[in-house]
Amino acid sequence: MEEAATCRRAAREAVRDIEPDRLRTVIDDLLADASMAPGALALLSARGADEGVELDSVADRAAGVQLIYDGLRLTRSLSHGEPWADREDHTDPNLDVLAADVLVARGFYLLARTEAAEKAVETVQAFGRDQTARRAPGADTVALDGSLERNVLELAVTAGATAVGVVPSAAALETASSLFEGREPPLPPAEDALPGSPGDLGIGATATERGGSDGVPQSASDR
Repeated sequence: MEEAATCRRAAREAVRDIEPDRLRTVIDDLLADASMAPGALALLSARGADEGVELDSVADRAAGVQLIYDGLRLTRSLSHGEPWADREDHTDPNLDVLAADVLVARGFYLLARTEAAEKAVETVQAFGRDQTARRAPGADTVALDGSLERNVLELAVTAGATAVGVVPSAAALETASSLFEGREPPLPPAEDALPGSPGDLGIGATATERGGSDGVPQSASDR
């Protein structure tokens, strides 16, 4: 899938300057095995809003979405697995924690001056609330964990569509979050998670150009 390959290259480029080498290796290994569905969806969304857009012009936004997802996904895995519990040497899990922080921070950096910045903040805030809520007795842990994927898919559509001057409508965001329906975390490979055509996202038919009352992004956790 062209969008997935473009996103992986952009994500790797975005963290190329990370030091020390051992930390960058942890990040590189994570990105090598990660589903590129979030970043690829950002690129598909840009194409859905403007079929003539060059993917490279949206690649940094796609990488930003991807890095935020992978950082939060790693954080979720570490908090559930408690890798410090059964080992004396905490170097590896400590590096993983640092990698997660770096990924989210670099993702924010890439989206900071875009129309998706607010949605990125909302995504991280929702993740924190949901991971706290899942500790309560009787909590629906599957649904609370899966809210990360739903919110990230909405973030991807927002980042991609706004790159070409289109704010996705609530219906378009609903379509994005529904791509995770019936699944459990984490996201599968982009080829399995996403539609084959940008037109299948419905952005061109349901988006509001350059904002408007129908184009206010709404988080899946708010519905």
